[in-house]
Amino acid sequence: MNFIIRLLITAAVAYGLSATGILSGIHIPGYKQALALALVLALLNVAIKPVLIILTLPITIVTLGLFLLVINAIIILLADKFLSGIKVDGFWWALIFSILLSAVSSFLYSLVKPANK
Repeated sequence: MNFIIRLLITAAVAYGLSATGILSGIHIPGYKQALALALVLALLNVAIKPVLIILTLPITIVTLGLFLLVINAIIILLADKFLSGIKVDGFWWALIFSILLSAVSSFLYSLVKPANK
Protein backbone atom coordinates (compact mmCIF):
# COMPACT_ATOMS: atom_id res chain seq x y z
CA MET A 1 0.00 0.00 0.00
CA ASN A 2 2.89 2.32 0.82
CA PHE A 3 4.34 1.80 -2.68
CA ILE A 4 1.04 2.68 -4.34
CA ILE A 5 0.70 5.85 -2.26
CA ARG A 6 4.23 6.89 -3.23
CA LEU A 7 3.49 6.23 -6.91
CA LEU A 8 0.30 8.27 -6.81
CA ILE A 9 2.00 11.18 -5.04
CA THR A 10 4.94 11.12 -7.47
CA ALA A 11 2.58 11.02 -10.46
CA ALA A 12 0.47 13.88 -9.08
CA VAL A 13 3.52 16.06 -8.42
CA ALA A 14 5.06 15.29 -11.84
CA TYR A 15 1.82 16.07 -13.62
CA GLY A 16 1.29 19.18 -11.49
CA LEU A 17 4.75 20.56 -12.25
CA SER A 18 4.18 19.97 -15.95
CA ALA A 19 0.54 21.07 -16.26
CA THR A 20 0.79 24.28 -14.23
CA GLY A 21 3.57 25.62 -16.41
CA ILE A 22 6.07 25.80 -13.55
CA LEU A 23 8.45 23.78 -15.70
CA SER A 24 7.84 24.59 -19.34
CA GLY A 25 10.58 22.21 -20.44
CA ILE A 26 8.76 19.15 -19.11
CA HIS A 27 5.84 17.90 -21.19
CA ILE A 28 3.49 15.32 -19.64
CA PRO A 29 0.22 15.19 -21.60
CA GLY A 30 -1.99 13.46 -19.04
CA TYR A 31 -2.23 11.81 -15.65
CA LYS A 32 -1.92 8.31 -17.16
CA GLN A 33 1.43 9.27 -18.63
CA ALA A 34 2.45 10.78 -15.28
CA LEU A 35 1.54 7.52 -13.56
CA ALA A 36 3.60 5.60 -16.14
CA LEU A 37 6.48 8.01 -15.50
CA ALA A 38 6.26 7.39 -11.75
CA LEU A 39 6.33 3.63 -12.31
CA VAL A 40 9.28 3.79 -14.73
CA LEU A 41 11.18 6.09 -12.35
CA ALA A 42 10.60 3.62 -9.52
CA LEU A 43 11.89 0.74 -11.65
CA LEU A 44 14.93 2.72 -12.84
CA ASN A 45 15.70 3.81 -9.27
CA VAL A 46 15.74 0.16 -8.22
CA ALA A 47 17.62 -1.27 -11.21
CA ILE A 48 19.94 1.39 -12.65
CA LYS A 49 20.55 3.97 -9.93
CA PRO A 50 22.59 1.73 -7.57
CA VAL A 51 24.92 0.80 -10.43
CA LEU A 52 25.39 4.46 -11.37
CA ILE A 53 26.07 5.38 -7.76
CA ILE A 54 28.75 2.71 -7.41
CA LEU A 55 30.38 3.62 -10.74
CA THR A 56 30.50 7.32 -9.86
CA LEU A 57 31.42 6.96 -6.19
CA PRO A 58 34.75 8.83 -6.44
CA ILE A 59 33.20 11.90 -8.08
CA THR A 60 30.28 11.75 -5.66
CA ILE A 61 32.69 11.84 -2.73
CA VAL A 62 34.70 14.72 -4.24
CA THR A 63 31.53 16.76 -4.84
CA LEU A 64 30.23 15.93 -1.35
CA GLY A 65 27.21 14.13 -2.77
CA LEU A 66 26.08 16.82 -5.21
CA PHE A 67 26.76 14.49 -8.13
CA LEU A 68 23.75 12.46 -6.97
CA LEU A 69 21.62 15.28 -8.40
CA VAL A 70 23.20 14.61 -11.78
CA ILE A 71 22.42 10.90 -11.41
CA ASN A 72 18.79 11.77 -10.66
CA ALA A 73 18.67 13.91 -13.83
CA ILE A 74 20.12 11.02 -15.83
CA ILE A 75 17.39 8.73 -14.46
CA ILE A 76 14.76 11.30 -15.56
CA LEU A 77 16.29 11.43 -19.05
CA LEU A 78 16.32 7.62 -19.25
CA ALA A 79 12.64 7.54 -18.29
CA ASP A 80 12.01 10.10 -21.04
CA LYS A 81 13.60 7.73 -23.57
CA PHE A 82 11.48 4.77 -22.42
CA LEU A 83 8.12 6.61 -22.48
CA SER A 84 6.76 7.92 -25.75
CA GLY A 85 4.30 10.56 -24.46
CA ILE A 86 6.70 12.36 -22.15
CA LYS A 87 9.27 14.88 -23.34
CA VAL A 88 12.09 16.52 -21.40
CA ASP A 89 13.71 19.40 -23.29
CA GLY A 90 17.22 18.92 -21.94
CA PHE A 91 19.55 18.05 -19.11
CA TRP A 92 18.96 21.25 -17.13
CA TRP A 93 15.19 20.77 -17.25
CA ALA A 94 15.70 17.20 -16.03
CA LEU A 95 17.91 18.44 -13.20
CA ILE A 96 15.41 21.08 -12.07
CA PHE A 97 12.54 18.61 -12.44
CA SER A 98 14.33 15.98 -10.35
CA ILE A 99 15.05 18.47 -7.56
CA LEU A 100 11.48 19.78 -7.46
CA LEU A 101 9.96 16.31 -7.81
CA SER A 102 12.05 15.00 -4.91
CA ALA A 103 11.37 17.96 -2.64
CA VAL A 104 7.63 18.31 -3.24
CA SER A 105 6.85 14.59 -3.25
CA SER A 106 8.87 14.06 -0.05
CA PHE A 107 6.96 16.89 1.61
CA LEU A 108 3.58 15.54 0.50
CA TYR A 109 4.47 12.00 1.48
CA SER A 110 5.43 13.18 4.96
CA LEU A 111 1.93 14.65 5.30
CA VAL A 112 0.13 11.42 4.42
CA LYS A 113 2.59 8.93 5.92
CA PRO A 114 0.85 6.72 8.48
CA ALA A 115 2.06 7.03 12.04
CA ASN A 116 4.25 4.20 13.33
CA LYS A 117 2.63 2.26 16.12
